[in-house]
Amino acid sequence: MQNLIENLNKAFDNRVRLGIMSVLMVNDWVDFTAMKESLQITDGNLASHISALEKLEFIIINKQFVGKKPQTKYMVSIKGRKAFNDHLNALELLIKNK
Repeated sequence: MQNLIENLNKAFDNRVRLGIMSVLMVNDWVDFTAMKESLQITDGNLASHISALEKLEFIIINKQFVGKKPQTKYMVSIKGRKAFNDHLNALELLIKNK
C-alpha cells in the first residue's frame, strides 16, 4: 500500500509557510507589509519563515529603495512553484483516498 503522506513537503507543514506560499502562488510580487497584513502575523514571524523558504530556494526576494524608504518584495521561484504544486497534489491524493 502506498504511503499517502510521504509526498507531503515538510516545508509547508507550518501554517505561516503554507500561507506565504498560497499568497505568492496567486500574485506576481507581494511586498512585506502586504504579506504581513494578509497573514496577520508579526514582522519577526514573517521574516523567520521567509528566511526558511529562501534557504530552500522556494522564493525570490527583491530589496530596493522607493524614494528613501526600503521596500522588500517576494515572488515564488520556479522551484518553489513546483514544490508547492507537488504538495497540493499530494494533499489532493490524500483527501481522495478511500
